[in-house]
Amino acid sequence: MSKLKTGAADALHDALRDGITLAVGGFGLSGIPADLIEAVRDSGVRDLTVVSNNMGVDGKGLGVLIEAGQVRKVIASYVGENKLFAEQYLAGKLEVEFTPQGTLAERLRAGGAGIPAFYTKTGVGTLVAEGKPHEVFDGETYVQERAIRADVALVHAHTADTDGNLVYRYTARNFNPVVATAGAVTIAEAEVIVEPGTLDPNHIVTPGVYVQRLVQASGRVKDIEQRTVRPRTAEHVPA
Repeated sequence: MSKLKTGAADALHDALRDGITLAVGGFGLSGIPADLIEAVRDSGVRDLTVVSNNMGVDGKGLGVLIEAGQVRKVIASYVGENKLFAEQYLAGKLEVEFTPQGTLAERLRAGGAGIPAFYTKTGVGTLVAEGKPHEVFDGETYVQERAIRADVALVHAHTADTDGNLVYRYTARNFNPVVATAGAVTIAEAEVIVEPGTLDPNHIVTPGVYVQRLVQASGRVKDIEQRTVRPRTAEHVPA
């Protein structure tokens, strides 16, 4: 059966339901599966637990799910770019589980590798470690962190073949590889889709065995969270 679907809605139509855990790749607005995120919004599912490094910005990325009132809980490491997120959190409308960035990546990686839990020194002695098991190894205290397995994982790749093998580009590699392994159903959108056997095996980051469905990404403009520029002077103008 072909993994390539006609579009984001087609890929998601029987994978979504209220109350699921949804893991999403990307970092800020870099490397996010924007088409798939918008299809989740349009589906109308609610009470989602979203696992992602952060929740995008107001009106973009995962921020559209916050605006639509579809998110019940967020597991993330950073949420400072989204004002509505902060408002809902402070108002008690949104449950948030803050996780250090490296710990979040490892929790996802462990979930994909079938490792139920692991110990780390990160967060020991802070609110992050409260209520979690601790152990001492070689005289050092570590806190136990549980792996994350998602019902559905959404990722963005630059290039894919129709077998679902994925290649990421530059910083868009970020959380996408670990998210891809952590989903019971993983759906990828890719900017370029080629035939099997076209990709160099040495360049494949996510093997197709982790990817159940694939869609062609739209040619949308890639947003930037904060654009910082300076006035162009004569010395910076090309001759």
